[in-house]
Amino acid sequence: MDIDHNSPRPLHLQAEDILRKLIASEEYKNGKLLPNEVALSAQLHISRNTLRQAVNKLVFEGLLVRKKGYGTKVVRKSIVGGVKNWLSFSQEMKLLGIEIHNFELHVSSKPANEEIAHFFDLKRDNPRCVVLERVRGRKDYPFVYFISFFNPSIGISMDEDFTRPLYEILESEYGIIVKTSKEEISARLAGPAIAEKLDMGAGEPILIRKRFVYDTAGTPVEYNIGYYRADSFTYSITAER
Repeated sequence: MDIDHNSPRPLHLQAEDILRKLIASEEYKNGKLLPNEVALSAQLHISRNTLRQAVNKLVFEGLLVRKKGYGTKVVRKSIVGGVKNWLSFSQEMKLLGIEIHNFELHVSSKPANEEIAHFFDLKRDNPRCVVLERVRGRKDYPFVYFISFFNPSIGISMDEDFTRPLYEILESEYGIIVKTSKEEISARLAGPAIAEKLDMGAGEPILIRKRFVYDTAGTPVEYNIGYYRADSFTYSITAER
C-alpha cells in the first residue's frame, strides 16, 4: 500500500492500482467494506480528493459501490448466467466451480394462481401444485431465492429428497426429461420479505428470472421464479446473426 510521490505516474492512478489489488484480494473480494476515506488517504499519504478520484473510477466500473451513511464496499463477484446453452442452476454453478449451499428448503402444496393455472392448462377449480422453495448461494451468503411450481399431472411427491438435483429427480423417478426453457428477466427493488431471504437491505435491487420449463413432448413441467441479488448475478445473452 505504498504511493511513490517521486514517480511521474499520477497519484490517483497509483491509488487506483492499489485499490484494484485490494479488491482482488481474498479478504475483500466477497464484498467487504473499504477503510473510510480519512483512514485510507492517511495510510496512502495522499489527499482525500486524490483518493476520491481513484474510488470514483472503480465505482464507475462497477467494482465498488457507495452507500450513504454506510461506506464504500467491494461489489461481490457476479455469478454469470445466460441463454446460449440452457442448464439447470446446479449445472451452471458446477461449471463455474461454485459449491452451492441450501440455506432454506421448503416443500408445500399451494393453490395455483391464474397465470400458473393457465401455463399448466389446469381446468378444474382451485387447482393445487406441489411447490418447492429454496434459498441458495455460496457457503458464506445466499444470492437466490427460487420458487418452483410443478404440473400436478406429474404426480411429484412432497416426500422426495429435494436436496438432489431437481431435473435428475424428474428423470429418474418420473421419466420426465426437460428440454426447453423459456425465460423472462426483469428488475425491481427488494421488498422486506425477499430482502430477509437474501440477507440484504429492503429497497436494494434484485433481478427476477422466470423460467417456463417444458419436456421433450412440449408439455409444461415447471413454473419457476428466481429472485437474485443484483450485486451477485449477471445475465449474459449471446446473439448471432
